[in-house]
Amino acid sequence: MSYIDSGMQDDRSELRRRRLLFRCWHRGTQESDLILGPFAQTCLAGFDGVQLDRLEALLDCTDPDVFDWIIAGIAPPPQHDHDVLRLLRDFCALGSRGRGQHVQP
Repeated sequence: MSYIDSGMQDDRSELRRRRLLFRCWHRGTQESDLILGPFAQTCLAGFDGVQLDRLEALLDCTDPDVFDWIIAGIAPPPQHDHDVLRLLRDFCALGSRGRGQHVQP
């Protein structure tokens, strides 16, 4: 891969992160926005391509399902039981105690 190809890949990754950030802040319910938006703002920059794929797949799920998996602790289906969901749960748990520290992806 050339330097130019690498720059284009970086641009695509940044565009993808911005789109995911927007989706996290604009879910349709304020509760989901307030859970996913701060998480994305804090953690997206450190995500690799696989983690971005996993977050994107979570965003394709319904708000009630995602809310149940994060807040209620209901077990997600196997395809959504991964590191990104665990990071999201940990991030929300820290939120209830204050976010002086944030979860490292």
